[in-house]
Amino acid sequence: MLVADDQSMVRAGFRMLLTGEQDIEVVAEASNGLEAVAEAKRCDPAVILMDIQMPEIDGLEATRRILAANSSARILILTTFGLDEYIYEALRAGASGFVLKDDPAEQLIAAVRTDAAGNALLSPAITKRVIRQFTRIPRPAPPRELDELTEREHEILRLIATGLSNAEIGQELFISETTVKTHVTHILQKLGLRDRVQAVVLAYQAGLFERAPDE
Repeated sequence: MLVADDQSMVRAGFRMLLTGEQDIEVVAEASNGLEAVAEAKRCDPAVILMDIQMPEIDGLEATRRILAANSSARILILTTFGLDEYIYEALRAGASGFVLKDDPAEQLIAAVRTDAAGNALLSPAITKRVIRQFTRIPRPAPPRELDELTEREHEILRLIATGLSNAEIGQELFISETTVKTHVTHILQKLGLRDRVQAVVLAYQAGLFERAPDE
């Protein structure tokens, strides 16, 4: 993986934490956005841990450039709860998940593994803040592809949009996690989406679910 942060001590801390795991290797570091773009192209890491506020170009622009060159790149954004507007813009840029800088170490490691496996990471806490941001902006008409979803798929899309995991959705609907995964795959295919983060963006951009989850 690639760690991009302008603070050397932060990069060193992440490297120490992550390289202690047998299945995770930090192959490169970057101290600014331009370096992040260059290193992503050079070593094609499975996951990129991207800080937002960096010199040269920020993490949002670096994310855009990396995904423009490689749409399959997996980018985890490092953020804090004081940066709602960045969360929104990172979603639009195509980030596949978020990690809070003060998250426990085990959550960071789990997030890296989740992202590397191709599963987007959007916690309920982050989702709530994203929803509040989306309620303030003009919404386009819902895409016509939504009409192709079955009633069950609409139900699962609603639960995805509240930040629930596949296991939690299965518990909510009394179906197996494997069945949920199958439905999620069909939803993403029908809507032409890459992952569940993009599904959350679509759901709230289109105003499908007006009420944000309770605080």
